[in-house]
Amino acid sequence: MNTVILEAARLTRAGQLREATEIIQRRLHGVHESQVAANSASGLPETPIEGDFHVIDAEPVATRASAREPKCRPPARPRAASHERTDSPRVGITALHEQWRGFRGPMPLSDAVLQAPDPLPDGARFVTGSYTNPAGTRSYKLYVPSGYHGQSLPLVVMLHGCTQNPDDFAVGTRMNKLAEDQLCFVLYPDQTPAANGSKCWNWFKTTDQQRDRGEPSIIAGMTRQILGTYRVDARQIYVAGLSAGGAMAVTMAMTYPDLYAAVGIHSGLPYAVARDLPTALTMMQGGMSSEGRQATGISGAHPLPAIVFHGDRDTTVHPCNGDQVIAQCAPPPSGRRAQAGTDPFVTVQRGKVPNGHAYTRTTHYHVNGQPVAEHWLIHGAGHAWSGGSSRGSYTDPKGPDAAQEMLRFFYEHPQRQASASTS
Repeated sequence: MNTVILEAARLTRAGQLREATEIIQRRLHGVHESQVAANSASGLPETPIEGDFHVIDAEPVATRASAREPKCRPPARPRAASHERTDSPRVGITALHEQWRGFRGPMPLSDAVLQAPDPLPDGARFVTGSYTNPAGTRSYKLYVPSGYHGQSLPLVVMLHGCTQNPDDFAVGTRMNKLAEDQLCFVLYPDQTPAANGSKCWNWFKTTDQQRDRGEPSIIAGMTRQILGTYRVDARQIYVAGLSAGGAMAVTMAMTYPDLYAAVGIHSGLPYAVARDLPTALTMMQGGMSSEGRQATGISGAHPLPAIVFHGDRDTTVHPCNGDQVIAQCAPPPSGRRAQAGTDPFVTVQRGKVPNGHAYTRTTHYHVNGQPVAEHWLIHGAGHAWSGGSSRGSYTDPKGPDAAQEMLRFFYEHPQRQASASTS
């Protein structure tokens, strides 16, 4: 029964409420495994949904989508000192820790399942290494595709979420399979429990939000180490992440725009919107801290290419954070504002995965006509990697394939010019 409860919890956090209910009901009613297998054969497949996404509507302006998207709440105004009773709720330390436990993600069904990497194709390698600098030491795993024979290939840096590890993240996102098919290296830095008890990247600490300091210096140094060891195309180095890893991916993109050509953020938060755990939780719950209002992004003249995925039923990291990430990475150039609800530099498409979630895809364009940012709002999805494999944690197989779309977006956005800082 414990195994059933753990699996039901994972499905619930992935937004698959019907499946979670069914697995509990089957256990309570004593359904035999043979009958379960027969029922599964006649129902929807448990494997990740493959195939094309069907666009069911397209709009030249962002008016209708903007009206549907959840917005961040501004913080309550501070009250003057008074002895009068107030009806405003106070958030205690217990509630903060409960929310933080939710941020760490669903409990794994089985450590044996999560730790087992996919079988490697002949000639491919999934090597283990480590990097050390004055800020600390982190281990990593690097996927080298079987098609690598010394030629220059792109590199994608993948930052896992809380409680995850490289093997789990690789299995859940299926990024290694894509790397094998489309030929690129994939680097998975591994957070250590010594740095964060829940293995979260410390995106919310000021010491880990600056270039050449803290965890950003470690991840950037690790990236450069791979660049110096393998034939990596310096114009095609990208960074992506989920949840806390998504927030750290934004940090890396903001602090090292000369190193990373584009960024992918799944269920993450904007750069430097928190300075500690309480302000981090405020942002996660959909509030807007003073740090959030003051955080600066990339200049509109030179926006940072970004692709964002977020479930609109995410109760761990409020979906409005996706809008804030887009605002930081691709702000309107020269302070431009949309007139009468119409923006010629934004297009909206609505679509649906066959037998899966509907989504709204908003594309932002630079004044030169080139797409610079994409925001995928997945309707009905929770705090989970869209289109991932059910073998990993934090996954929702019913959504559009976030890994595939990120890699497509990355390849469309090489670095304008390779910087000397990548050497």
